[in-house]
Amino acid sequence: MRRVVITAACAVVTSTALALPASAVPAQPETQGKASEYVVLYKEGVSLSKARAAVEAAGGAIVSENADVGVATVRTTNAGFAAAAARQGALDGTASNRVIGHAPKVGKVTKQFSVEKEGRGQTTGTTTVKPSKKGEPLADLQWDMKQIRATADGSYKTEPGDRGVLVGVIDTGIDGSHPDIRANFNRALSRNFTVDIPTDANGEEVDGPCEDEPDKSCNDPADVDENEHGTHVASTIASPRNGLGMAGVAPNVQLVNLRAGQDSGYFFLQPTVDALTYAGKHGIDVVNMSYYIDPWLFNCASNPADSPEDQAEQRTIIKAANRALNFAHRHGVTLVAAAGNEAIDYTKTNVDATSPDFASEPGEQPYERTIPASCLSLPGEGDHVIPVSSTGISKRKAYYSSYGDGYIQVAAPGGDKYDTADGKLDDKVGIWAAYPESIARARGELNADGTPNTPRVIRDCKGGTCAYYQSIQGTSMASPHAAGVAALIVSKYGKRDRAHGGLTMAPDAVRSVLTGTATKTACPAGGSYTYTRYVKQADGSFQKVVATHTCEGTKSRNGFYGYGIVDAQSAVTR
Repeated sequence: MRRVVITAACAVVTSTALALPASAVPAQPETQGKASEYVVLYKEGVSLSKARAAVEAAGGAIVSENADVGVATVRTTNAGFAAAAARQGALDGTASNRVIGHAPKVGKVTKQFSVEKEGRGQTTGTTTVKPSKKGEPLADLQWDMKQIRATADGSYKTEPGDRGVLVGVIDTGIDGSHPDIRANFNRALSRNFTVDIPTDANGEEVDGPCEDEPDKSCNDPADVDENEHGTHVASTIASPRNGLGMAGVAPNVQLVNLRAGQDSGYFFLQPTVDALTYAGKHGIDVVNMSYYIDPWLFNCASNPADSPEDQAEQRTIIKAANRALNFAHRHGVTLVAAAGNEAIDYTKTNVDATSPDFASEPGEQPYERTIPASCLSLPGEGDHVIPVSSTGISKRKAYYSSYGDGYIQVAAPGGDKYDTADGKLDDKVGIWAAYPESIARARGELNADGTPNTPRVIRDCKGGTCAYYQSIQGTSMASPHAAGVAALIVSKYGKRDRAHGGLTMAPDAVRSVLTGTATKTACPAGGSYTYTRYVKQADGSFQKVVATHTCEGTKSRNGFYGYGIVDAQSAVTR
């Protein structure tokens, strides 16, 4: 859609889809209100027929169903559906999805990732760079690849990746036509597991009217990214070495778009479940998950600040997400995720004032609640997941990166635009990767002749073909560096996949090599680091922002770096 931010959508079919007639839903009085959607978790061990009958008995009709892990999207006009479903022994929980049919109000709801987009619209001028004498033309901008030794003199020479290795990008989509992605884009396997959401339950615009879409539909093809986030992630993993722009960590592997994020930037439960089970069933070797499952930043099983209904919803999200993660892991998928941009220690008690961040019921708004360490941000804290913290150009933990001893597995470059001599923002020390031209044009970031007019966007051309790249930052950018190294590990040490072709390697073995070859990095001297940033204000002045983060653990493993900063060259030469 026209919006360019990051989010997630309602469900589409992964396994078995049921289109039940309207008569399958018991008639409800007009006072029940408009139709709503829920994600319903089936009880483990219960037959599909019994689970389906239980949904119908509670007053729901199944819109789509993932039979592999027992999760379905259900539509109902029964205002008491969640309570009715809780009384069904064949069901194990429900989570609100959305209310259907609200007329939009003025304004829009978008899940802005302020850390990643910091500085956008505040800088002037352009970024220029001389073509690199070694490697791709823009390789000199890629301090991140130098930090992990994914370079022409490093891992590219030893192991650039194998075409038989598939990396799934669970994100807002991939621009499969981008000149520095399309050579490695696997169009046949790519899928879109979301449907655009015009408005939320409060009538606020989210993805916008379907008729405003280029194809006049809320169902987007699986080779587009109308946000930007997924394309940047994919480029970092596997932009090819083709003499244009820049290369990714694993420039010979294939990219599979497993879209689970809305144009607006939300990532909901059912698309995540569907993408993970699809990955497990289709021979995907590694998936990157640079997001958390909305609407709860942290899911708590029994937080007294939450209503009983919200507690039940969060328990359902935990159970369903872990079922899908376990399914993917059992089927050979290495699971890599961003650690989060909240700049907090996940192993401590925190305060969350951002959840629920999406209104699935009228009047629903975020509220403040205390979060104990037992609450889970998913998928990052899910079963078998490798959470990745972010480093800046100096190798310090990025100012925004969340952390925690026992939580972080590895660190990787994610950019820190304030990791500069004067503590002021510099786009050059963000992470540079592919950017959809259509979005750059929509934002007014290109001149009439196609040249960029902002320092956070750069262009490279070869033989009449031009490609665009942008600088952003975040643990979303760190995670694909680790996923790329994981793909190199499968390329180097994997065995022939008899079921799907290509290569395969047990996820626990991939994790062992990834963590075992990471560069051990100690906590800062004294155990803490104080970040001093000078943030530019609208009037041109600078506000001083100071924050101190405490690192716990040893050099071998600690809360800032986990087992260390990933190293592509060490991973393929151990």
